[in-house]
Amino acid sequence: MYTLRQNRWMALLIGVLLVCFSAICMLLQNEQMHKMQYNDSTNQLGAVTYSKNDKAGASPQHLSIQGAKHPLTAENSVQLLNVNLLKKWNVKHHPLFVEGISAQTPAPAKKAKAVQAKPKAKKAVAVAAKPKLDPKLNPPTTLFFSRTKLLSPSQKSEATKQYKVTAEDVLLLRRIVMAEAEGEPYKGKVAVANVVLNRLRSANFPDTIRKVIYQRYQFSPVANGRFDRVKPNEDSIYAVNEALNGRKEVSDDTYYFLSLKLADDLTVHHTRTLAKTIGNHSFYK
Repeated sequence: MYTLRQNRWMALLIGVLLVCFSAICMLLQNEQMHKMQYNDSTNQLGAVTYSKNDKAGASPQHLSIQGAKHPLTAENSVQLLNVNLLKKWNVKHHPLFVEGISAQTPAPAKKAKAVQAKPKAKKAVAVAAKPKLDPKLNPPTTLFFSRTKLLSPSQKSEATKQYKVTAEDVLLLRRIVMAEAEGEPYKGKVAVANVVLNRLRSANFPDTIRKVIYQRYQFSPVANGRFDRVKPNEDSIYAVNEALNGRKEVSDDTYYFLSLKLADDLTVHHTRTLAKTIGNHSFYK
């Protein structure tokens, strides 16, 4: 006692420790009681309902518990409140449903895969197929004509006229095709060569390929000098080879052609019969 009187702060400290110890013991005891009450209440207690004769302001003593073995009193009403709180604290997570599929239930492997969107099909663009060219095809040395058409070498027995083809003739023919139809379809190139050969056969035009090409006011590339500058490309070379061997894209009575977009003189368009249109060129009889 003498020591406590001399050291009052020690007495105060011992008091605080005793209070803390008592509080901890009470908390542990309450926690054990809550667990026991929760286990009992889950088996005995049901939902709280009001009787039909109860008023809105009824006290807890007038409440009944569905499925409970004992009537609800002020004491066990506090226990029920604690049980409800524990139920909230121990809420079991129910599976979430999104569009009919459980979030906890794994979907089959095949269905789990994301469906890849099919790429939009590109619009088909019509592109003229490049003709198959025969590298062994060479220009003939002789052309065979009847009175109305150019004959193939296999039809030479029907010919009424023959024309000896020179290397210069072949080169001039390739250059005029290149100069007139460089940007035209392959069939248009063959058709230009057909027109030159049709004129060669006709009595109304010169009797050599050179004279037909250089005839005044007939082919604009000859007049403006383009004819002398061009170098025949592969398509022009093969188009001429095929035309000389009998391929025809226009009829044998077709003698004129022009581009309606570029031509300054449309006399042919107004005075001649349109036979065919290939690319930008219109061909006339």
